Amino acid sequence: MKVLLAEDDLRLGKLIMKMLKKEQYTADWVEDGREAYVHALTGDYDVIILDWMLPEQSGIQVSQSLRKEDYKGAILMLTARDALEDRVNGLDAGADDYMAKPFAFEELFARMRSLGRRTIYPIEHTIITTHDLFIDLSSHVIKKGDETLSLTSREFQLLIYLVKNSGRVLSKEMILSKVWETHGDVTFNTMEAYVKLLRKKLGQTKQNSYIKTVRGSGYMWEDRHV
Repeated sequence: MKVLLAEDDLRLGKLIMKMLKKEQYTADWVEDGREAYVHALTGDYDVIILDWMLPEQSGIQVSQSLRKEDYKGAILMLTARDALEDRVNGLDAGADDYMAKPFAFEELFARMRSLGRRTIYPIEHTIITTHDLFIDLSSHVIKKGDETLSLTSREFQLLIYLVKNSGRVLSKEMILSKVWETHGDVTFNTMEAYVKLLRKKLGQTKQNSYIKTVRGSGYMWEDRHV
């Protein structure tokens, strides 16, 4: 796995690089947002470990710029911010995952392995229509009417898991297991942030409900036409 680390804290950066090399990852290290942006577009990385507070350009700005360029690589955001609103903002900027500092390296590597297994579903030349959505599983194109929606890889995986189980209540444990492929490395709060962001991107309203919260149980995709 090829990794780009964007971290301006020299002590933490050196430590992360040491641990990445110990785990036999190929890694490059940059210390500001502009360098991170250029390296990401030219370096063919599997995962970018992107600090939120970078000089020149913040991690949020870098992530937003990369996604505008249709960058498909995985982005793991590192930050000392851990409020729900901050997690949503990080994910909304295009990050695939979010880790608060301080963190355990065992968790960091587990998150990276999970992001490295980005394609959960095999390539299928299959079209799904549900509500007013048109989903092409082969190209990952999602349209709502004439509008093409922009989802991260993780958001797409969450959407497809919900849609393919339309009408079935999915517990939070089931969603973590299937979408993140792990039980202990991602919290319910992170998953809830993804659901909130996905609802926002789908334009969910009371009149046009996609993802229903089933209190005490989990979530359910209400439409049965898939």
